[in-house]
Amino acid sequence: MNDPVRPTVLRLTGITKRFGALVANDAISLTLAQGEVLALLGENGAGKSTLVSILFGHYRADAGSIEVGGVTLPPGDPRAALAAGIGMVHQHFTLADNLSVVDNVMIGTEPWWRPRADRSGARAGLLDLARRFGLQVDPDARVGALSVGEKQRVEILKALYRGARILILDEPTSVLTPQEAESLFATLRHFIGDGMSVIFISHKLDEVMAVADRVAVLRAGKLVAEKPTAQSSKQDLALLMVGRELAPPAPRTPAVAAPSAPVLQMDDVHAAGHGARLRGVSLSLAAGEIVAIAGVAGNGQGALADVLFGLLAPTQGRVQLNGAPYGRTPRAVVASGVARVPEDRRAQGSVGDLPLWENAALERLRSGFAQAGVLRRAAMKRFTSELIRGYDVRGPQGAGRGDGIAEVAARLLSGGNLQKLILGRALSTPACGAPRLIVVDQPTWGLDVGAVADIHARLRGAADAGDAVLVISEDLDEIFALADRVAVINHGRLVETRATRAWTLAELGLAMAEQRHHADEATPA
Repeated sequence: MNDPVRPTVLRLTGITKRFGALVANDAISLTLAQGEVLALLGENGAGKSTLVSILFGHYRADAGSIEVGGVTLPPGDPRAALAAGIGMVHQHFTLADNLSVVDNVMIGTEPWWRPRADRSGARAGLLDLARRFGLQVDPDARVGALSVGEKQRVEILKALYRGARILILDEPTSVLTPQEAESLFATLRHFIGDGMSVIFISHKLDEVMAVADRVAVLRAGKLVAEKPTAQSSKQDLALLMVGRELAPPAPRTPAVAAPSAPVLQMDDVHAAGHGARLRGVSLSLAAGEIVAIAGVAGNGQGALADVLFGLLAPTQGRVQLNGAPYGRTPRAVVASGVARVPEDRRAQGSVGDLPLWENAALERLRSGFAQAGVLRRAAMKRFTSELIRGYDVRGPQGAGRGDGIAEVAARLLSGGNLQKLILGRALSTPACGAPRLIVVDQPTWGLDVGAVADIHARLRGAADAGDAVLVISEDLDEIFALADRVAVINHGRLVETRATRAWTLAELGLAMAEQRHHADEATPA
């Protein structure tokens, strides 16, 4: 319940939303007080995104009502939500990189009939907001030249400029260094001091415990718990989210490189693509080892993944797999025994309108599921059913159980369940008589604690079985939990590699952030 001293600024009553047979939100009632931070928790597919989409007017609820300051909002009307003071900062930013900060903030705020934009007035208002809330940014800077943390400040300022008094933050620290996250938390304290209210969506329970006054937990579309953070623990919240105890991971003994040739060897690799460059990357990865690539988004991780996925050819340098030249096409890479888990599970890792049995077999059509040019559909479905059972892939409510899930379209799965299917597909790649290379790009981005624990266990198991695992991640908690060694990528270079135990969180964050804006353009790509 809310503190009786603080007035209620937001009230959701009986919110219900159905998508066919799926009940995404089931009669959810919540309140938010002035000057309060409410953390919204739940597994992937629990209904969090649907609930805040209804609150922001992107979806229309089938039943229930929303009141802001005692006034009922018209359903499915984003303009009404904005006018009522509700602002939202999405996990993936919605900014125009080719425009300045002030132009991004002004978009959609001035009447169409005004002959000339009041840029000077907007600039002054923006600077005042930046000063009040500790969100320092250059109004005239081009957004495309900003760091990820600075772009997030622009998104928050954009919401504040539109008069937001209730701010929804969706996974706000997923692409920030620890130092940038601390800066964000300081900003939240400014908000609360100014009487604003915040709905904070995160899977990072340490952050929830640090910033939230109260937590609301959704599971399978229902509100299952609502309690003050001071009366909770991380273990309590994890249990409420997933409905079962999560065993702590067993500590891994760092692998010792075998005297034979490494599984992956990169020497002075240069490449340009994915909006970034690789500049002289050298890296060695042994069988049984987990190496993590740490860095802030946009520093070359995408180009590195594309090279190893066979999507981008190096312009200079050498890449070898088990002593042989590395494949130059996705087909050659998969045929050589490389297991690939891409960053974007929906746009890159699956075809949303195809059923799971087709998605599961996509990378093995020629090698395992075709005979004389004819697809072996029964074998594909058996393989998918085994993956579903082995990796505990769960379909949406109403989709049936067991083998019936294989017929569900991939787009209907939650992010965590789709990621488990893609990981299962990757780890089923034949080993080709040598240790496999497993490349996973952002393996648990935006996933709940239950899905994270399962995926981490699978990757540890693969390394323990002798595979070489390369993890590209912007989640430092994940890196410390998984890796034997950590290499920091900064502006396309691997600037430092150490054993994980030799890094501190602060040192790693500083190495990720150092000289992020100063590329050495003289370096050949």
